[in-house]
Amino acid sequence: MKIAVLRHSLTGQHGGMVIAGGSLGAVLATGTIFLAFLDGDWLTAAYAVWMLGWIIGPVFSGGGDESLRPEFFAMLGLPAHRLAVGLLASAFVGVAPAVSLLALSGLVVAGARQGVLGALVAVPAMVLQLAAFVLLSRVAVAVLGMALRSRVGAVGAAVVNGAILAFLGQGWVFAVALGQGSGIPEFVRYLPSGWGLLAVRGDYLALVALAVLVGLLLAAWAALLARRAGTTRPSTRGRRPMRARSAQDAVMAKELRAWTRDLVRTHQLTFALAYGLFFASAPLVLGWPGMLPWAGPIFIVMAAAMTANQYGDEGTALWLTVMTPGVSDVRGRQLAWLVAVAPVALVVTVALTAVNGGPWPIICAVTLALLGGGAGLVPLMSVYGLVPGIDPARRGGNPLRTSEDDGSLTGLAYLMLVLVAATAAPAAVVAWMFGWLGVPVGALTGALCYWGLGLLAGRRLTAQGPELLHMMRTGRRPETKSTFQALDMPKGAQTVTYLCWGLAMIPLFPQGIVASVFLVNGMYEHSWFLATYMAPGLRWPTAVGMIVIGLALLGTGWGLMRRYRQKEVTA
Repeated sequence: MKIAVLRHSLTGQHGGMVIAGGSLGAVLATGTIFLAFLDGDWLTAAYAVWMLGWIIGPVFSGGGDESLRPEFFAMLGLPAHRLAVGLLASAFVGVAPAVSLLALSGLVVAGARQGVLGALVAVPAMVLQLAAFVLLSRVAVAVLGMALRSRVGAVGAAVVNGAILAFLGQGWVFAVALGQGSGIPEFVRYLPSGWGLLAVRGDYLALVALAVLVGLLLAAWAALLARRAGTTRPSTRGRRPMRARSAQDAVMAKELRAWTRDLVRTHQLTFALAYGLFFASAPLVLGWPGMLPWAGPIFIVMAAAMTANQYGDEGTALWLTVMTPGVSDVRGRQLAWLVAVAPVALVVTVALTAVNGGPWPIICAVTLALLGGGAGLVPLMSVYGLVPGIDPARRGGNPLRTSEDDGSLTGLAYLMLVLVAATAAPAAVVAWMFGWLGVPVGALTGALCYWGLGLLAGRRLTAQGPELLHMMRTGRRPETKSTFQALDMPKGAQTVTYLCWGLAMIPLFPQGIVASVFLVNGMYEHSWFLATYMAPGLRWPTAVGMIVIGLALLGTGWGLMRRYRQKEVTA
């Protein structure tokens, strides 16, 4: 069954993303194998990262691969342990297990360096280590799914996940603090991820311990499967009535109720806050509080990324919006998002910036810009990059799984991280160079993003509402021609247009506009900006020339588009 599901899923956009992810994973796995040829504990550290990826990754991708859900077999009456064994066997079928098995083949290389016996021991060690990775992932998702059935559990799980991911991203801090800045901490080799390598190197009790761990994890997963049933239970505490004076207020009131009652949203928002606080406070281990002021901005960016699929997460409830034209649904959602995020972000930012003693201008400018950028991009990306989700009432025993297309959901989150951060770039540059002047720039940028991007999202929702609802119900995007296909552009012209648009950004912005800003402020020989390294008489000609080149490339691309558009009109 799993092979059939996998074979039929490797098509279209989802198949392209799976192939791209598998290719990237294969590159990382090859790099891991290379570490097996090095002395020291580098391979041990790499396997620790792979283990953390298996544990943490599914938390941010809708609960991992659940092509075969336990609920599908509920009517068969299978014992829990038998169902767990069967699902474990099917879990080995997929791109992620294949890539991980390739990375674990580094155990064979490490064993061969020890001798023939080491190479032989590496074979069962590979299988047991992969089984441990898969089971750790399944148990972690199951435990988190159980936690998301209560508000306390949802908050606690979010704090733990945020701390783990933040400390993983700031691992260098703890390595330096432990005096291990040039090597791998010794405790890493004794983590379960290193037991296979210990067995290969002659400690055969580690192989026995690995087999026992797999058995215990399998038993734990079977017990959790037996308890897995139903859906998340929303809070039933009494709520003070919300009275709306307009359609926009009604949407905002409905959204605020969703923010307080949906435990998945509670988990997402708490995770974003925990990640920002832990990530910014990690350098305190070294006695450096300089990152504390950035906890608020990091929280805003992460909150936007976690909630970027608002319409998709609500499933077919979109029909309510489609059937009531004129309701300011987007504006209401924007206000509700600001009410949920802005107060917490402002309190955290002001408090931690005061603790650090600044820098006030750039922090204030960036925070204002990010709040407006997040409020504008969340609904915009939700309608333009909508990922069909599961209706909240049908989420099943895994509340983390809000969409059938986890790959697209993860890609949308990563894209949001970049786009939301980019909205603060102009304010950050101005504040860095001119101080408090960046604050009004940040406020203006945020206001424009809020108004402009919200307007675009509203127009898209009004024009494409039925199509979006169809996609939500069927899980399939309407078959529409791309702009190039509509204009009947040949492949060569498409390639040239893509290259012109892609390459134009490099000379136009960093090598042209940004380099000019550096020249105005007397910043020479700075980073990779060519104009700052030229002789005095060639600096400004170089910067202006780069701007001209960028504009010329953009003009060439648009010229080709206009040429074929005119041909279509005359035809």
